[in-house]
Amino acid sequence: MNEERSWSGLAEKVLPALSIVAFIGAWQIFVDYNKIAPIYLPSPLAISEALLAMIGDGTLFTNLGATLLRIFAGFALAAVTGIFFGLLMGMSRIVARVADPWIAALYPLPKISLIPLLIIWLGTGESYKIVISAITAFFPIVMSTYAGVRQVDRGLVKAALDLGANASQAQLTVVLPGAIPTIFAGLQLGMGVTIILVVAAEMIGGSARGGMGSLLIQAGQVMETEKVFAALVALTLMGAAIMKGQQWLDHRLAPWADHR
Repeated sequence: MNEERSWSGLAEKVLPALSIVAFIGAWQIFVDYNKIAPIYLPSPLAISEALLAMIGDGTLFTNLGATLLRIFAGFALAAVTGIFFGLLMGMSRIVARVADPWIAALYPLPKISLIPLLIIWLGTGESYKIVISAITAFFPIVMSTYAGVRQVDRGLVKAALDLGANASQAQLTVVLPGAIPTIFAGLQLGMGVTIILVVAAEMIGGSARGGMGSLLIQAGQVMETEKVFAALVALTLMGAAIMKGQQWLDHRLAPWADHR
């Protein structure tokens, strides 16, 4: 039984990596065998060379740094305001009633549709990209926080009050810890959509101030397909690192939460 578990654990660790290696190998063989022109589909080897060239000349890290700054600046603003308003809505029926029609109207609105308006108001500088980042992340965070507060067992709150805690203590020691898993889920969702919208904003807002979106547009305009794929690989790795880092941080901050 233990041997079966050890093999199962080994397979869970090895198979994901093997699947990636197999996919890359099949891609390389497919491109070489069919002699596909790099402008249409470059091989993994050509993409790796382009990626190394971008690292060597500093292009990758310069643009990646600009994108990460916009992502984290907007996300931090959204996290603070979203959690605050979500807690306020969950703890106050009046605030929830007032906010409900606004959330219902604005939450389903595709945030990318706000980009032309934000460009008119803010131009194509840093403010526009940070604001679209914050707006995008705000709604998943505030909705998850509100849902987390409302899902806390009211019996636990009542028990805390019966044991002598005041309302503020009950909210801090019972409601907030109980809502943490749902809040963290909203933060992860907010981060995911923020990455998407920041890159889209960089692609639409021009290339003067850099960023991965600008890099993609510039490479595409001159048909440097290897560089396009290299930028996409860098974005994929960046996104995976951010999400895994966020999961690790969530587990460290709230070990009682169920992180799967």
